[in-house]
Amino acid sequence: MNNREVAKIFADVADMLSIRGDIIHRVLSYRKASEAIQELGRDINQVYAAGELTDIPGIGKTLAEKIEEMLTTGKLAFYDKLAEEIPPTLVEMLKVDGLGPKRVKQVYETLGIATLAALNTAAQAGNLRDLPGLGAKSEAKLVKAIEALARHGDDRTPIGEAWPWHRRFWRSWRCCPVC
Repeated sequence: MNNREVAKIFADVADMLSIRGDIIHRVLSYRKASEAIQELGRDINQVYAAGELTDIPGIGKTLAEKIEEMLTTGKLAFYDKLAEEIPPTLVEMLKVDGLGPKRVKQVYETLGIATLAALNTAAQAGNLRDLPGLGAKSEAKLVKAIEALARHGDDRTPIGEAWPWHRRFWRSWRCCPVC
């Protein structure tokens, strides 16, 4: 596994924990670990081989053990166990502007909607407006947000990957030796 894959699993765990309603400190620890690994300037496998996982900011003994498990087995048992309770497809719903963990959980538990496509279908059919806190206007906003997400996506490039490209591009376009 590489840095991006390990970071993605930790980010998904953080999202699933927030949907489940776990304490914020636990959610934030996984989220911070994900960000630290994404921004790590070295390959996570090299850090593991050097025995320096706990030197990464936000990585303690427990998260280091989880990283070790991912690097040695290619999966994380905690993620698999959590995925049985909280479908990973719910994480995709969090990318919709205006949907937070509590609303995603409400939609899933009340209407059984677990995918973005099913959410879009339900919103267009007017099935969401009966939920507490949602009306016709909110439903229309969700439809537009889902359409915008489908058009533009939510793929972002981590700073650790973008920065070297930026530096190479910037160096090639300097106007003088001083710049």
